[in-house]
Amino acid sequence: MKKILITGCLIAASLMLISACKKTESTVAKRPVNLRLSEVHAQGYPTSLADEEFARLVKERTEGRVIIDVRSGGALADNEGDAIEALKVGDLAFTRVSAAPVASYVPKLNAILLPYLYRDSNHMWAVLNSSLGQGMLEDIEKSGSGLVGLCYYDGGARNFYTTKPVHSVADLAGMKIRVQGNPMMVDMCSALGAIGVTGIGVGAVRGAIESGRVDGAENNWPSYQSGGDYTVARYFTLDQHTRVPEILLASKKALSRLDPADVEIIKEVAKMTQEYEISRWKEREALSEQIVRANGNTIITLTPSAFAEFQKAMQPLYEKYGGAYSSIIQQIQNTR
Repeated sequence: MKKILITGCLIAASLMLISACKKTESTVAKRPVNLRLSEVHAQGYPTSLADEEFARLVKERTEGRVIIDVRSGGALADNEGDAIEALKVGDLAFTRVSAAPVASYVPKLNAILLPYLYRDSNHMWAVLNSSLGQGMLEDIEKSGSGLVGLCYYDGGARNFYTTKPVHSVADLAGMKIRVQGNPMMVDMCSALGAIGVTGIGVGAVRGAIESGRVDGAENNWPSYQSGGDYTVARYFTLDQHTRVPEILLASKKALSRLDPADVEIIKEVAKMTQEYEISRWKEREALSEQIVRANGNTIITLTPSAFAEFQKAMQPLYEKYGGAYSSIIQQIQNTR
């Protein structure tokens, strides 16, 4: 009788232990994975809003298994180059950056960044959404850089803004212009007689202009307005030299720690946020232009002959950066 009681107690204890283990396993399985996303632009900026929409959809579609903490305003990395380096080693899971610095890892991307390449915004998006543009995103993951290209966002047309008026190539001679960390952007300035200056984060451009470190920069309407650059560089020349798309990147190391099914959800969700960001971009671009014009800034539209002069100056860049991709450039130019 005593043996039966002991055996019964052992069985009961075993069942309780198994039940407790199952509860523990269940708790672990339901515990969310928290990942961080770095954004250099301020909260409310089009790409920041898209980052937040991305995070919302990922949480919803993974049923809370993956939580993305969006940190805007450069809270995690004050420039895009540092954010990319953090992604490579897995210290960050996601970041939104310009395509320009990514071209250092996938040189083929330079073909879609060449100055005066696109006719307009619709032309650019036709290219980016084609097999050519999507293939370049795949090339990022294949590059061995540790980066994964998720989707493109709109970054508008980039224009020069300076402390003195620029109506022609000659007006840029000797001017120090802040550019992105991409050799082609530096060479673009050189071809125009200016000096390209890198290593200045988006949030530090205004101070660099105020201190005289640079005489201006080049960017889109929202960036020109949101950082207050328009208050210190009051001449905005609408040359629309480049349309550089933004790219939402992921860390290959960070993704490798997730369930493969959740990685697929993340990739699908990123594509879904593209149209959302484009819509927010158009709204913000119109608002920023309105604010700048109301401030009394001088907005310069190039004459056809001056525009042709800027285009002609870019020929060395097409030979240097586009020579190996002439078929891609031709494909882009033929895209309708």
